[in-house]
Amino acid sequence: MKRNLRGIAHYKHILSKGICLAGTLAFLSTSAEAQTKMTPAKIDALKTELTKEIDKNQKFSQEMVDMIFSFGELGFQEVETSKYLTDILKKNGFTIEYGISGVPTAWTAKWGSGKPVIAVGSDIDCIPKASQKPGVAYHDPIVAGAPGHGEGHNSGQPLNVTAVLALKKVMEREKIPGTIMLWPGVAEEQLATKAYYVRDGYFKDVDACIFTHVGNNLGTSYGDGGMVGMISVRYDFEGQASHAGGAPWRGKSALDAVELMNIGWNYHREHMEPTQRSHYVITDGGDQPNVVPSKASVWYYFRERSYPKIMQMFEDGKRIAEAAAKMTKTTMKYEVLGSAWPGHMNQPIAEAMYENIKMVGLPKWSEEDQKLAKALQKEMQSPTEPGKGFDGLSTSLSQLRKPATTPSAGGGGSDDIADISWNIPTIVLNYPSNIPGLPGHHWANAIAMATPIAHKGVTAGAKAEALTLLDMFVKPEILKNAWTYFNDVQTKDTKYTPLISKTDKPAIHLNKKIMEEFRPEMKKYYYDPSKYATYLEQLGIKYPTVREDKAGTTTGGGN
Repeated sequence: MKRNLRGIAHYKHILSKGICLAGTLAFLSTSAEAQTKMTPAKIDALKTELTKEIDKNQKFSQEMVDMIFSFGELGFQEVETSKYLTDILKKNGFTIEYGISGVPTAWTAKWGSGKPVIAVGSDIDCIPKASQKPGVAYHDPIVAGAPGHGEGHNSGQPLNVTAVLALKKVMEREKIPGTIMLWPGVAEEQLATKAYYVRDGYFKDVDACIFTHVGNNLGTSYGDGGMVGMISVRYDFEGQASHAGGAPWRGKSALDAVELMNIGWNYHREHMEPTQRSHYVITDGGDQPNVVPSKASVWYYFRERSYPKIMQMFEDGKRIAEAAAKMTKTTMKYEVLGSAWPGHMNQPIAEAMYENIKMVGLPKWSEEDQKLAKALQKEMQSPTEPGKGFDGLSTSLSQLRKPATTPSAGGGGSDDIADISWNIPTIVLNYPSNIPGLPGHHWANAIAMATPIAHKGVTAGAKAEALTLLDMFVKPEILKNAWTYFNDVQTKDTKYTPLISKTDKPAIHLNKKIMEEFRPEMKKYYYDPSKYATYLEQLGIKYPTVREDKAGTTTGGGN
């Protein structure tokens, strides 16, 4: 039965298609009755129990956060991370499906039975050249040049696992029906898998999704928050090699084609709309100067605020690439490496989540936590208000973020959780495991991610998530209202069309060579919780470690 049967508000639409209203209401009634109904007092008591259970499991959460941090795996190569997480879930009674959508490090983990089915996800990949010792407020890599968690993706799945294992105990004892499905965002930094999960049907029977992403406060949002969509494309040119000094006229340079494409695109920028953003890197520029390059490649990201305009940028890129190939008498082919829709999050679920966020509140930061945060903000010269110093960690809870009142003029990031949000009601929970004012996608963003800051943020986020999941399982009106919003507001005028084709395949070859180069050395630093209480202890790091000024005193913050 199609998703639009979920909302009573769509009964006129359903009738227009010849479907019996009585049957629709019966479906909704059956779906609602499948959920356990509880008194407010009982729900409050269970929420108190969940909060205490998550507090009891802080050591377990810390070990997961530190372990995944130590793996530091790039997109599509998250072998150790996925094995570690699925082993934990399997031991706790979850059924694992490995290698979903043809991605070796992707999986689903399911527990429970019947409706509703709630998906819980988070990303697991890291950032190139972001290796960094945690708790050290200046650049000090663990392995020079290696990847590291300079986005904080080592923390989201530990949050989810902590939350759902606590909830599982309650659901088993109280005989609460429903199914939990955990899943990872593989290669999110390449925006390279979630559209495939959707295309291949892994969310077709799911009723809603909670996604978690590291931040510097505890919060959530709904509606169009200004996130941009994107398509990622690599253009491969092939020509003919020759001796660059002895017979250059016999060569057809693929590198010339790459450079001409980039020149053409850069002239095109003058005529792009303000909402458009694009970036590229040359991934293959030839082998050595005395050989005319027979092969060369360039990788582009095209970003915009709507599906039609993203696709127009995609067509512009192909047109310019084809022209470059003609000018150089080379051939060109392209490969879509990833994509993401502009995001839109669900209002009823976000509002339910925010009520629980207010109950949980922010962690209590120690002097050491604030000292690290302020020292790093000073190191990075984080933006501050005129006349103010570096503020350190957030101490005031963020507000529920509502849709932007005016459209974005462009810029900002993309996230392929948006593809899921256009197929089922979805929200993103941000949790305070990192430090405000950092550049993002940078070694500095790794510094907090295996410290008490990250651990406390994960615990707070796990509480908010577990309480909201409980609400979704025992309060049928939340999912009913979520689907009404999804049908009558979010998708009323905008319908999801995949940016990937039916024949596109995940680019599972990405980052393989980089990990093959660095993994042998990185393995020496994998966390061993059987010997060390924390990863900081294993690395011999005093928390926090900050720079000393000329007088020999530490500079932990200030103005």
